[in-house]
Amino acid sequence: MQTQLKYLRPEVVSKLSNMELRARLVVEGFITGLHKSPYHGFSVEFAEHRQYMPGDEIRRIDWRVYGKTDRFYVKQFEEETNLKSYIVMDTSASMRFASELPKSKERRISKMEYASFVAASLSFLMVQQRDAVGLTLYDSAVRTTIPPHATKQHLRRVLVELEKIRPSEKTNSATALHQLAERISRRGLVIVLSDLFDEPDTVIAALKHFRHNNHEVLVMHILDPLERTFAFGSDAVFKDVETGETLTTQPYHIQQAYQEAMRTFMERYKRECRENSIDYILLDTTTPFDVALLNYLNKRHRIG
Repeated sequence: MQTQLKYLRPEVVSKLSNMELRARLVVEGFITGLHKSPYHGFSVEFAEHRQYMPGDEIRRIDWRVYGKTDRFYVKQFEEETNLKSYIVMDTSASMRFASELPKSKERRISKMEYASFVAASLSFLMVQQRDAVGLTLYDSAVRTTIPPHATKQHLRRVLVELEKIRPSEKTNSATALHQLAERISRRGLVIVLSDLFDEPDTVIAALKHFRHNNHEVLVMHILDPLERTFAFGSDAVFKDVETGETLTTQPYHIQQAYQEAMRTFMERYKRECRENSIDYILLDTTTPFDVALLNYLNKRHRIG
Protein backbone atom coordinates (compact mmCIF):
# COMPACT_ATOMS: atom_id res chain seq x y z
CA MET A 1 0.00 0.00 0.00
CA GLN A 2 2.74 2.48 0.93
CA THR A 3 4.43 1.85 -2.43
CA GLN A 4 1.29 2.94 -4.29
CA LEU A 5 0.54 5.88 -2.00
CA LYS A 6 3.95 7.42 -2.64
CA TYR A 7 2.77 8.27 -6.16
CA LEU A 8 0.39 10.83 -4.67
CA ARG A 9 3.42 13.01 -3.85
CA PRO A 10 4.37 15.56 -6.54
CA GLU A 11 8.13 15.20 -6.02
CA VAL A 12 7.90 11.45 -6.71
CA VAL A 13 5.61 11.72 -9.73
CA SER A 14 7.80 14.38 -11.36
CA LYS A 15 10.61 11.83 -11.65
CA LEU A 16 8.54 9.36 -13.68
CA SER A 17 9.26 9.03 -17.37
CA ASN A 18 6.01 10.00 -19.09
CA MET A 19 2.55 11.42 -18.53
CA GLU A 20 0.62 8.18 -19.03
CA LEU A 21 2.69 6.43 -16.34
CA ARG A 22 2.26 9.39 -13.99
CA ALA A 23 -1.50 9.48 -14.44
CA ARG A 24 -1.93 5.74 -14.01
CA LEU A 25 0.17 5.49 -10.85
CA VAL A 26 -1.43 8.56 -9.28
CA VAL A 27 -4.93 7.15 -9.88
CA GLU A 28 -3.95 3.69 -8.65
CA GLY A 29 -2.49 5.24 -5.50
CA PHE A 30 -5.62 7.31 -5.07
CA ILE A 31 -7.95 4.32 -5.39
CA THR A 32 -5.81 2.38 -2.92
CA GLY A 33 -6.13 5.26 -0.48
CA LEU A 34 -9.91 5.40 -0.94
CA HIS A 35 -10.32 1.75 -0.09
CA LYS A 36 -8.15 2.15 3.01
CA SER A 37 -9.65 5.40 4.27
CA PRO A 38 -12.88 6.89 5.69
CA TYR A 39 -13.63 8.00 2.11
CA HIS A 40 -14.27 4.43 1.00
CA GLY A 41 -17.87 5.33 0.21
CA PHE A 42 -16.79 7.43 -2.73
CA SER A 43 -15.22 4.45 -4.47
CA VAL A 44 -18.62 3.07 -5.53
CA GLU A 45 -18.34 4.88 -8.84
CA PHE A 46 -15.34 2.77 -9.84
CA ALA A 47 -15.64 -0.54 -11.63
CA GLU A 48 -16.23 -3.47 -9.30
CA HIS A 49 -16.61 -7.14 -10.21
CA ARG A 50 -19.37 -9.63 -9.55
CA GLN A 51 -19.86 -13.20 -10.70
CA TYR A 52 -21.38 -13.68 -14.14
CA MET A 53 -25.12 -14.36 -14.11
CA PRO A 54 -27.27 -15.75 -16.95
CA GLY A 55 -28.57 -12.80 -18.95
CA ASP A 56 -25.47 -10.61 -18.42
CA GLU A 57 -23.93 -9.22 -21.58
CA ILE A 58 -20.91 -11.26 -22.70
CA ARG A 59 -19.00 -8.06 -23.53
CA ARG A 60 -18.93 -7.20 -19.82
CA ILE A 61 -16.87 -10.27 -18.91
CA ASP A 62 -13.42 -9.37 -17.66
CA TRP A 63 -11.24 -11.92 -19.48
CA ARG A 64 -8.12 -10.97 -17.52
CA VAL A 65 -9.87 -11.93 -14.29
CA TYR A 66 -11.06 -15.16 -15.95
CA GLY A 67 -7.47 -15.97 -16.88
CA LYS A 68 -6.41 -15.67 -13.26
CA THR A 69 -9.39 -17.33 -11.55
CA ASP A 70 -10.91 -19.64 -14.20
CA ARG A 71 -14.27 -18.07 -13.33
CA PHE A 72 -16.45 -15.59 -15.17
CA TYR A 73 -16.79 -12.13 -13.64
CA VAL A 74 -18.36 -9.05 -15.13
CA LYS A 75 -17.45 -5.41 -14.57
CA GLN A 76 -20.17 -3.61 -12.71
CA PHE A 77 -20.71 0.14 -12.53
CA GLU A 78 -22.95 1.85 -10.01
CA GLU A 79 -23.61 4.64 -12.47
CA GLU A 80 -22.82 4.59 -16.16
CA THR A 81 -23.40 8.21 -16.99
CA ASN A 82 -21.92 10.27 -19.75
CA LEU A 83 -20.87 13.43 -17.99
CA LYS A 84 -18.78 15.70 -20.16
CA SER A 85 -15.90 17.35 -18.34
CA TYR A 86 -13.76 20.15 -19.69
CA ILE A 87 -10.31 20.57 -18.11
CA VAL A 88 -9.19 24.15 -18.71
CA MET A 89 -5.52 24.84 -18.00
CA ASP A 90 -3.65 28.12 -17.79
CA THR A 91 -0.35 27.93 -19.73
CA SER A 92 0.72 31.56 -19.36
CA ALA A 93 4.28 32.51 -18.39
CA SER A 94 3.52 32.93 -14.68
CA MET A 95 2.75 29.22 -14.46
CA ARG A 96 6.40 28.31 -15.03
CA PHE A 97 7.45 29.67 -11.63
CA ALA A 98 9.12 27.17 -9.29
CA SER A 99 10.80 28.12 -6.00
CA GLU A 100 13.91 26.58 -4.49
CA LEU A 101 13.62 24.07 -1.69
CA PRO A 102 14.73 25.42 1.72
CA LYS A 103 18.51 25.08 2.24
CA SER A 104 18.90 23.67 -1.24
CA LYS A 105 19.50 24.82 -4.80
CA GLU A 106 17.09 22.18 -6.05
CA ARG A 107 13.80 23.53 -7.33
CA ARG A 108 10.28 22.33 -6.67
CA ILE A 109 8.17 21.38 -9.65
CA SER A 110 6.62 24.37 -11.40
CA LYS A 111 2.96 25.30 -11.24
CA MET A 112 2.75 24.27 -14.88
CA GLU A 113 4.08 20.78 -14.17
CA TYR A 114 1.84 20.37 -11.14
CA ALA A 115 -1.24 21.46 -13.09
CA SER A 116 -0.39 19.12 -15.95
CA PHE A 117 -0.03 16.16 -13.55
CA VAL A 118 -3.40 16.98 -11.97
CA ALA A 119 -5.00 17.33 -15.41
CA ALA A 120 -3.53 14.01 -16.56
CA SER A 121 -4.68 12.19 -13.42
CA LEU A 122 -8.17 13.65 -13.65
CA SER A 123 -8.39 12.64 -17.30
CA PHE A 124 -7.30 9.09 -16.52
CA LEU A 125 -9.80 8.86 -13.68
CA MET A 126 -12.68 10.21 -15.77
CA VAL A 127 -12.14 7.82 -18.66
CA GLN A 128 -11.89 4.96 -16.18
CA GLN A 129 -15.34 5.99 -14.95
CA ARG A 130 -16.69 6.10 -18.53
CA ASP A 131 -17.02 9.88 -18.41
CA ALA A 132 -15.93 12.05 -21.32
CA VAL A 133 -13.05 14.47 -20.82
CA GLY A 134 -11.80 17.33 -22.96
CA LEU A 135 -8.79 19.62 -22.63
CA THR A 136 -8.37 23.33 -23.28
CA LEU A 137 -5.08 25.21 -22.94
CA TYR A 138 -5.03 29.00 -22.80
CA ASP A 139 -2.89 32.06 -22.06
CA SER A 140 -4.20 35.37 -23.43
CA ALA A 141 -6.60 33.37 -25.61
CA VAL A 142 -7.64 29.77 -26.19
CA ARG A 143 -4.71 27.98 -27.89
CA THR A 144 -5.68 24.29 -27.90
CA THR A 145 -9.04 22.59 -27.57
CA ILE A 146 -9.65 18.84 -27.56
CA PRO A 147 -13.39 18.02 -27.40
CA PRO A 148 -14.57 15.55 -24.73
CA HIS A 149 -14.58 11.82 -25.41
CA ALA A 150 -14.36 8.76 -23.18
CA THR A 151 -12.13 6.33 -25.09
CA LYS A 152 -8.64 5.15 -24.21
CA GLN A 153 -7.39 6.35 -27.58
CA HIS A 154 -8.73 9.81 -26.80
CA LEU A 155 -7.13 9.72 -23.35
CA ARG A 156 -3.74 9.09 -24.96
CA ARG A 157 -4.26 12.15 -27.16
CA VAL A 158 -4.97 14.29 -24.08
CA LEU A 159 -1.92 12.93 -22.25
CA VAL A 160 0.36 13.58 -25.24
CA GLU A 161 -0.87 17.18 -25.37
CA LEU A 162 -0.17 17.62 -21.66
CA GLU A 163 3.28 16.08 -22.10
CA LYS A 164 4.38 18.68 -24.63
CA ILE A 165 2.95 21.92 -23.19
CA ARG A 166 5.28 24.80 -22.44
CA PRO A 167 4.60 28.17 -20.76
CA SER A 168 3.67 30.73 -23.37
CA GLU A 169 2.91 34.41 -23.06
CA LYS A 170 0.99 36.90 -20.94
CA THR A 171 -2.26 35.79 -19.43
CA ASN A 172 -5.72 37.09 -20.06
CA SER A 173 -7.84 34.54 -18.30
CA ALA A 174 -11.07 36.45 -18.67
CA THR A 175 -10.85 36.70 -22.47
CA ALA A 176 -9.90 33.05 -22.85
CA LEU A 177 -12.58 31.77 -20.45
CA HIS A 178 -15.29 33.85 -22.12
CA GLN A 179 -14.19 32.43 -25.50
CA LEU A 180 -14.49 28.91 -24.16
CA ALA A 181 -17.87 29.55 -22.51
CA GLU A 182 -19.21 30.62 -25.89
CA ARG A 183 -17.89 27.47 -27.56
CA ILE A 184 -19.19 24.82 -25.15
CA SER A 185 -22.68 23.86 -26.23
CA ARG A 186 -23.53 20.90 -24.02
CA ARG A 187 -23.84 21.30 -20.26
CA GLY A 188 -20.96 19.76 -18.34
CA LEU A 189 -18.34 20.15 -15.64
CA VAL A 190 -15.67 22.82 -16.21
CA ILE A 191 -12.46 22.40 -14.19
CA VAL A 192 -10.13 25.41 -14.26
CA LEU A 193 -6.47 24.98 -13.25
CA SER A 194 -4.70 28.32 -12.87
CA ASP A 195 -2.72 30.54 -10.52
CA LEU A 196 -5.45 33.16 -11.19
CA PHE A 197 -2.85 35.92 -11.42
CA ASP A 198 -5.14 38.28 -13.25
CA GLU A 199 -7.67 40.94 -12.38
CA PRO A 200 -10.13 39.12 -10.08
CA ASP A 201 -13.18 41.10 -11.24
CA THR A 202 -12.74 40.00 -14.85
CA VAL A 203 -11.86 36.38 -14.00
CA ILE A 204 -14.85 36.01 -11.69
CA ALA A 205 -17.12 37.45 -14.39
CA ALA A 206 -15.80 34.83 -16.82
CA LEU A 207 -16.38 32.01 -14.31
CA LYS A 208 -19.94 33.29 -13.83
CA HIS A 209 -20.37 33.04 -17.60
CA PHE A 210 -20.02 29.25 -17.30
CA ARG A 211 -22.58 29.19 -14.50
CA HIS A 212 -24.93 31.35 -16.57
CA ASN A 213 -24.74 28.63 -19.23
CA ASN A 214 -25.66 26.03 -16.58
CA HIS A 215 -22.25 24.39 -16.34
CA GLU A 216 -20.90 23.07 -13.07
CA VAL A 217 -17.56 24.71 -12.24
CA LEU A 218 -14.60 23.59 -10.12
CA VAL A 219 -11.67 26.00 -9.72
CA MET A 220 -8.30 24.59 -8.68
CA HIS A 221 -6.19 27.55 -7.60
CA ILE A 222 -2.55 26.48 -7.98
CA LEU A 223 0.27 28.39 -6.28
CA ASP A 224 3.90 27.82 -5.36
CA PRO A 225 4.44 27.68 -1.55
CA LEU A 226 6.74 30.73 -1.75
CA GLU A 227 4.01 32.73 -3.45
CA ARG A 228 1.92 32.24 -0.33
CA THR A 229 4.60 32.90 2.31
CA PHE A 230 7.09 35.27 0.61
CA ALA A 231 9.68 33.67 2.90
CA PHE A 232 12.86 34.86 1.21
CA GLY A 233 15.90 34.97 3.46
CA SER A 234 17.92 37.81 1.95
CA ASP A 235 17.94 40.60 -0.60
CA ALA A 236 16.33 39.48 -3.82
CA VAL A 237 15.78 40.62 -7.37
CA PHE A 238 12.24 39.92 -8.59
CA LYS A 239 11.52 39.56 -12.28
CA ASP A 240 8.05 39.63 -13.78
CA VAL A 241 7.99 36.51 -15.96
CA GLU A 242 5.41 38.05 -18.28
CA THR A 243 6.74 41.62 -18.69
CA GLY A 244 10.45 41.17 -17.88
CA GLU A 245 10.42 44.05 -15.37
CA THR A 246 12.76 43.70 -12.37
CA LEU A 247 12.65 44.97 -8.78
CA THR A 248 15.40 44.72 -6.14
CA THR A 249 14.21 44.70 -2.54
CA GLN A 250 14.65 43.24 0.95
CA PRO A 251 11.72 40.79 1.13
CA TYR A 252 11.45 40.68 4.91
CA HIS A 253 10.57 44.40 4.94
CA ILE A 254 7.43 43.77 2.91
CA GLN A 255 6.67 40.16 3.87
CA GLN A 256 3.82 40.98 6.25
CA ALA A 257 2.13 43.35 3.80
CA TYR A 258 2.58 40.81 0.99
CA GLN A 259 1.07 37.98 3.04
CA GLU A 260 -1.92 40.13 3.91
CA ALA A 261 -2.42 41.09 0.26
CA MET A 262 -2.16 37.44 -0.77
CA ARG A 263 -4.69 36.36 1.88
CA THR A 264 -7.08 39.03 0.60
CA PHE A 265 -6.49 37.84 -2.99
CA MET A 266 -7.22 34.19 -2.16
CA GLU A 267 -10.18 34.96 0.10
CA ARG A 268 -11.73 37.10 -2.63
CA TYR A 269 -11.74 34.20 -5.07
CA LYS A 270 -12.94 31.78 -2.41
CA ARG A 271 -15.83 34.06 -1.35
CA GLU A 272 -16.93 34.97 -4.88
CA CYS A 273 -16.85 31.34 -5.97
CA ARG A 274 -18.95 30.27 -2.98
CA GLU A 275 -21.50 33.02 -3.63
CA ASN A 276 -21.85 31.88 -7.26
CA SER A 277 -22.09 28.13 -6.53
CA ILE A 278 -18.60 27.49 -7.89
CA ASP A 279 -16.40 24.96 -6.09
CA TYR A 280 -12.99 26.37 -5.15
CA ILE A 281 -9.92 24.52 -3.89
CA LEU A 282 -6.55 26.05 -3.06
CA LEU A 283 -3.54 23.86 -3.90
CA ASP A 284 0.18 24.45 -3.85
CA THR A 285 2.81 22.47 -5.70
CA THR A 286 3.60 20.36 -2.62
CA THR A 287 -0.01 19.25 -2.06
CA PRO A 288 -0.51 15.48 -2.59
CA PHE A 289 -2.59 14.73 -5.66
CA ASP A 290 -5.30 12.88 -3.75
CA VAL A 291 -6.55 16.26 -2.47
CA ALA A 292 -7.38 17.39 -6.00
CA LEU A 293 -8.83 14.02 -7.03
CA LEU A 294 -10.98 13.72 -3.92
CA ASN A 295 -12.39 17.21 -4.46
CA TYR A 296 -13.24 16.23 -8.03
CA LEU A 297 -14.85 13.00 -6.85
CA ASN A 298 -16.91 14.90 -4.27
CA LYS A 299 -18.09 17.23 -7.01
CA ARG A 300 -18.84 14.32 -9.33
CA HIS A 301 -20.79 12.58 -6.56
CA ARG A 302 -22.97 15.66 -6.00
CA ILE A 303 -23.67 16.09 -9.71
CA GLY A 304 -24.92 12.51 -9.85
